[in-house]
Amino acid sequence: MKEKDFYNVAVYLRLSRDDESDGGAESNSIRSQRDMIRSFIRKQDDMEIYDIYVDDGWSGANFDRPSFQRMMEDIEAGHVDCVIVKDLSRFGRDYIEAGRLIQKTFPAFSVRFIALNDNFDSLTADFNEKTLVLPVKNFVNDAYCSDISKKVRSHQQVKREKGDFIGAFAVYGYRKDPENINRLLVDEYAAGIVKKIFAWKIAGLSNLAIAEKLDGMGILSPMEYKKSQGEKFSTGFVTHVKAKWSAVAVKRILTNELYTGMMVQGKNEKVSHKVKRSVEKPKEEWVRVPDTHEAVVSAEDFKTVQRLLAVDTRASAGKAGCHMFTGFLFCGDCGEPMIRRVNRYKGTEKVYFICPTRNKGLGCTRHSIPEEELKHLVLAGLKQQLALFLDKSHVLTQIETMEVQFDEVAAFDKEIRKLHQEQEKYVSLRSGLYEDLKQGIITEEDFKDFRQIYETQYQAAEAAIRQQEEAIKDLFKAGVSAGANLEKMKSTLEITELSRDILVTFVSRILVYEDKRVFLELRAGDMFAKVLMLADFIESKGNALVMEQERKEVS
Repeated sequence: MKEKDFYNVAVYLRLSRDDESDGGAESNSIRSQRDMIRSFIRKQDDMEIYDIYVDDGWSGANFDRPSFQRMMEDIEAGHVDCVIVKDLSRFGRDYIEAGRLIQKTFPAFSVRFIALNDNFDSLTADFNEKTLVLPVKNFVNDAYCSDISKKVRSHQQVKREKGDFIGAFAVYGYRKDPENINRLLVDEYAAGIVKKIFAWKIAGLSNLAIAEKLDGMGILSPMEYKKSQGEKFSTGFVTHVKAKWSAVAVKRILTNELYTGMMVQGKNEKVSHKVKRSVEKPKEEWVRVPDTHEAVVSAEDFKTVQRLLAVDTRASAGKAGCHMFTGFLFCGDCGEPMIRRVNRYKGTEKVYFICPTRNKGLGCTRHSIPEEELKHLVLAGLKQQLALFLDKSHVLTQIETMEVQFDEVAAFDKEIRKLHQEQEKYVSLRSGLYEDLKQGIITEEDFKDFRQIYETQYQAAEAAIRQQEEAIKDLFKAGVSAGANLEKMKSTLEITELSRDILVTFVSRILVYEDKRVFLELRAGDMFAKVLMLADFIESKGNALVMEQERKEVS
């Protein structure tokens, strides 16, 4: 590169957030960089500052920085022929791209490059400085950036696992605790809106109907609300001058488990410290910590909404909400959601439900059942189940006055006994595999495959046993009233007409069979079954105690 008589200098300054928190905020500050470079230029007779380019708060891991890109545009336009930085790390920490720019791009545009603290000047640098010293220094800067990135990720993971909130902005319905930014507090106003959204969804409104209802009430969308609170919030989803509620925004709230008091983080991760793009992680890798903050909606309501979202709950034309049985009614034979049909004839209207599979030519029958008949059957069946449960739940009050051990109850439970028998069967089958292999009945490949199958089935039975035991433990710890709305059950026994509110409260699914048999799957079905089992256990234990007492009296 030939020396020029005069240079138009680009002063490039950069400071990342990591540099600020690294204990060197003063030495690496934008001001100190500017002062050092200006001092150097004042001593040169052949230099004048064309412009100062500042990227404050930008990482050096890549060169996608606004001021850097502006500087490159000025270089390409011929306005700049010298670039000065405090040191190579301020220029960038990607050693491959930094080397390409300094050794190829800048010489191609006849641009001189100077890094003051590294004593590098492309005009006077010899072969060794350009081909050995410069690449090594850039490599060290790159390694430093990689190391910092790993430390930051590790620190963030520790905070996630502790249940600390590490997001830039609190989710709608919450705010950051001013005394601890890693803790969430309920924003009473926004939380009230969230509760309404969940209640409307349970009542049968579609996501779009909820969004339109919120806009009609003049309620600010989450983004506009954050702006109104003075938060510098921006997003790539903006399509209007003033962002409105949308079906997508409503669904984002309805599917966010954080509203149940569960801290869910780590859903995405960056491809690398050099690439801004993030990829979504599998759900099993998300970090979930319960009870880190106050819940806005109950876990039961959240589960109900997820189930409703999994089925088609779109409203009929001209209506904001769906019909009573939407999301609940399924064909008992093929499992497909049943659809509603309305027959109008001479001013009368008849509503009934059918299985849609028949119309698609997939073999199932229509399973037709009138709506009024369905309502009657469901209400009668529900009352019967609730009456039985309430009758048995009274017996459980005796559990506190009896010396009952968990292991004793678990041994009495038929489901747990059945699962243990299933496990024993898999152990026996697995044990016989080796003998079959020796006798040549199965090949070695079959041996490995069957062993894996039996092990998987054994582990599945083990998980089912734990689930059954947890259900019993929950009843021991919290009692029946904690898991069931007993007062609502009692009031339901007195009603004469079915409502969606009752369905949402007690029913998980309704199965309709061809002979018009209706089967109810209750939301708390597992708990109901365990309550009935415990009632039987207490009754049998009480009978045993009576017999023992009678035996003692006789003797």
